[in-house]
Order: sequence, then structure tokens, then C-alpha cells
Amino acid sequence: MMKKISAEDQERVDAIEAALLARWPENRIAPTLERIQALVDALGSPQLSYPTIHIGGTNGKTTTSRMIDSLLFSMGLRTGRFTSPHLETYRERIAINGEPIDPKELIFTYNDIAAYFDFIDSKFDNPVSFFEAVTALAFAAFAEHPIDIGIIEVGMGGEWDATNVIKADVSVITPIGLDHMEYLGNTLVEIASTKAGIIKEGGFAVLAQQEPEVAVELLRKAAEVGADVAREGLEYSVLSRVVAIGGQLLTIQGLKGVYDEIFIPLHGKHQASNAAAALVAVEIFFGENELDIDAVREGFAQVRSPGRCEVIHRDPTIILDAAHNPHGSIALVETIESEFTFDEIIGVVGVMGDKDVRGILVNFEKFMDSIIVTKNSSSRSMEVSDLANLAIEIFGADRVFSAPTLESAIKKAIKDLVRPLSDETLGIVITGSVVTVGEARTYIKDKYAEKDAGER
Repeated sequence: MMKKISAEDQERVDAIEAALLARWPENRIAPTLERIQALVDALGSPQLSYPTIHIGGTNGKTTTSRMIDSLLFSMGLRTGRFTSPHLETYRERIAINGEPIDPKELIFTYNDIAAYFDFIDSKFDNPVSFFEAVTALAFAAFAEHPIDIGIIEVGMGGEWDATNVIKADVSVITPIGLDHMEYLGNTLVEIASTKAGIIKEGGFAVLAQQEPEVAVELLRKAAEVGADVAREGLEYSVLSRVVAIGGQLLTIQGLKGVYDEIFIPLHGKHQASNAAAALVAVEIFFGENELDIDAVREGFAQVRSPGRCEVIHRDPTIILDAAHNPHGSIALVETIESEFTFDEIIGVVGVMGDKDVRGILVNFEKFMDSIIVTKNSSSRSMEVSDLANLAIEIFGADRVFSAPTLESAIKKAIKDLVRPLSDETLGIVITGSVVTVGEARTYIKDKYAEKDAGER
């Protein structure tokens, strides 16, 4: 649980966020490391003061980062984890020992380095962006703490992502699909080429199961820089997976042996794959030392991945999933169909206009009996009328409903599910965007806080 923070600290945290958001927005990308490199050089290269594991790919990066973090923390290390985007507060992006950075530590670090942002702004045609600033903030906070190991998730792409100023001992590349094509290229090979940019000379790359042409590109890059590789399905694999109450039970073939009776409180075959990649990354990080199976089991049992097929409420059952591209929506379909037994599902969907919305909706249609289209608070959110028209093409008019705001969409879904004397298992799945899921999470937690507190 996130700790309560004082009104004074919250005010300062909000002011820092406003100052960061006034910079170049997160979705505006300049393919260069010049500014971030100059910035970290000016700060004394804090990102090189601790070993790092780097996680790239299209889907599964944040969960895999959280798994690696949880495993290393269970093994007694002080951890720093940098992930993006966030669900409810930007402090989630900079996690120390598994918890969002303490407000006082954030304020101290920001005050310590803010002048350097302005200094670098004056040296370049374009200012330091929001993402570059937050990345530098994380690097500095981790050095200040200090941590034993940094777990760093790529923001977008890899080669020229702001995080790529680290010298990672281990790079993990989760499954690669089509996303952010306007920046990364229109083919899987082009996207893989950019994402392969995090594989370091003489390092070690953990490669999750990939499309054949992607695997070839990643292996080419690894050979080019002399990196060793561990490939899912070859050097390591998920040997067995059994759906269990609240998650799944796994047996994983690592590089050094078989790890059995691993429970992860997450749903979906893709999460088993993420767990295997995380475990192998930790094996490689520890080198010759054997991993303690009890610490491995404890680390996985403690994993939380908010907004990733997360059952946030029961009666009615409400599931949050941040699927925001076709690849992610396929994983959601498979998980819902194989691990939940709903008789009827209402989808609440808000998406960003720059995504492959048709590709996402085609997959959602496979498991949603009806869909309520809406929008989140982002200026990039697709207009409800446009989303409704597209949904009607795919679902048919009788299955599509609209709501002007996310809150009204959730209320409508809950109201539509309440049926007298019904034994059916009914569910609500809220999805389409990380922003949609983050805003829904805050609303639902607030709405049900008193009821849930009474039940505990």
C-alpha cells in the first residue's frame, strides 16, 4: 500500500510534476542520446555507479521489471526500479526496494539536480524532455539512496531511448510486436533493430520467444557486439504451467537448473514467459552463484503488477488490463478465455487515437459480449464518437454503447451487470490504454474503499 503523505509534501510533489510536464511531452521523441548523455555527464554519471539490468521489448516490460525487482529484493539486495508509464502517480516510475520513491527523497533529488536541466536546455536547440528529466531523476535518486542494482525499463524503442546511457550487465528483450510505428518503423524487423540497441558489447541478452524474423535480427545484433544470448525455448523455458487460484504455478528450466513450485499471483500464459525471462536475468546477474529456491519462490509470490489483468474488485468482478496494442490485446483474449469463467463480459474501453485501434477492437470482440466506449482524460484519447463508429463496424450496433467519461462508463457497466436473481457469472473488463486503466484504478479504489475496508 502507498503510504499517506503530508499535504505539504504532496503540494511539492505536484509542483515538481507540473514543472516536468511543462517540458517536451513524453510522446514527442527525438531519436538522439545527445541531451541525456550531456545531462548525466553533468551530473557525474550516476547511472554508472551501480550495476544495471535493462528491459526492452513491446509488451511485458513493466511486469518483467517488477519480477526482477522482487526476486533481487528477496535475495537481500537494495533495488532501484525505473518503469513507465505510471498508473496513478509518477512516483511509481522511480521505485526503491519495491516501493514508489518517498516524497521527501523525490523532492531532495529534484532540488539537487533541477538547475542542471536548465543548464542543458541552454546548450541545445531542443530542451530536455519530460522523459529525459524523469530518467535522470531516477538515476540520481538511485545513486543517492544508494542501491545495489538498478532495474531499468526502456521507455520506447531502445537504441536512442533515454535509458540507453546505462551500461547494463544483462539486457532482456520481451516479445516484440507492432507499436509506435511512427517512431520505430513499419515492420517487425525495423522495430527489432531499434529495440536491439540495448544489447551491449560483451554483455548478455535474454530473449523471450519472438517471431522468426525478429529472432534473426536480435541474434544478428548480439553477434555483432559479441553478446551471449539465452533464448526462450532453447537455453531456458517454462516447463509447466498450471492455473491456480489467484494466479498460476510454474516450473521453469533456467540456465543452471530447474526451479519448481513457483507461484505467481498473475494471470496469463504471457506472465509465465515473463517470469522465466526474469529468473534467467537474475541467474545471469549472480554469475556462478546458485540461486536460493526459497528466495526465488518468495520473490515471485510477492510480485504485483497493477493494471495487468488485475482483478481489482469482486462482486462485481472488475478486471483492469493495460492492453493498448494488438499484441497486448491478443494476450488479454487468451488469458480471459483460458483462466476466467464468465458467462457474460462487458468491456469498458478508452484508447489513444494514435494506436492501431481497429486491431485492438477486433481482438476485444472475441471475448466482450458488449462494449462501452469512452475516453480518458488525455488529449491523445480517441473521441468517443469515432471510437463508437469503429466499434459498431466490428461488434455490430446492438453490442456497442457509449459514455462521455470513464467514470460514467464504469457506473453504466456496473448498473448493467446488476440483475435480480441471476446466477450468471458476470464480469467487467476495463482496458485499451494505460491511462484508462490508471484512472479507473483510482476511481474504483475510492468508490469501494469503505466497503472493502469493512470486509477485511
